[in-house]
Amino acid sequence: MGTLHLVATPIGNLEDISARALRILGQVRLIAAEDTRVTHKLLTHYGIRTRQVSYFEHSKLSRVDQILHELDEGDVALVSDAGTPGLNDPGYELVRAALRAGHRVSPVPGPAAAVAALVTSGLPTDSFLYLGYLPRKASDRRTALGRVVDLPYTLVFLESPHRLTASFGDLESILGDRPVAVARELTKLHEEIWRGRLREAKLHFREPRGEFVLVIAGREKAQPRAWTEARVRAAIRKRLARGAPATAVAAELAAESGWARREIYKLASARG
Repeated sequence: MGTLHLVATPIGNLEDISARALRILGQVRLIAAEDTRVTHKLLTHYGIRTRQVSYFEHSKLSRVDQILHELDEGDVALVSDAGTPGLNDPGYELVRAALRAGHRVSPVPGPAAAVAALVTSGLPTDSFLYLGYLPRKASDRRTALGRVVDLPYTLVFLESPHRLTASFGDLESILGDRPVAVARELTKLHEEIWRGRLREAKLHFREPRGEFVLVIAGREKAQPRAWTEARVRAAIRKRLARGAPATAVAAELAAESGWARREIYKLASARG
């Protein structure tokens, strides 16, 4: 029983491939490639002569059985045109088929455009939501954006140049004029990482070229409005009347009122 290796390949610069990835590509009995012509350039660059078969959206149904048969005989590598296979390509369906057939599936990690853009964006990376390509139709795109408008997570999208201007308009309209980082042609000769706000981005990329990753700030949490002094004093009186000590009153009201604990304690102590 062979192993299906998910091999990440460069997203632009051919040097961004691991020694392990090159070893596995040279050792497997077959490489299932999104586009064999693209992968051929990579293999030729590193002198790898492993046999290839195409595996992409329109060939996946006819290829799965063939690839599973190859896995019965030995190891197979799955690659996409660029980056990590299984993201925005039919790779996950092959993974599921291989697992159902009892094969081992092993990742060979490496480049991923979405992660590269996220970590260089300057926006929060502790929690993010990757949403792939925005829908082609404007109505579907607005609906999709409406589902995430209130989420606090950093949002990561992919977009093609011919839809970028329309997408910027919908993004600003639905999400508001949020901070954004726009990564273009990552790791390639004309790499650009632009940071600003959505309204400015639409003006900056008037004639977009290349492939884009958009990293957009999540919705900011609304800051609670601090209570008025009159409301704080009234709450202090009520709690003191129930016999609560000033320290407990200060702790309770600080969590609710937006006031500092020491200020509430000072007011409570003065009444005592």
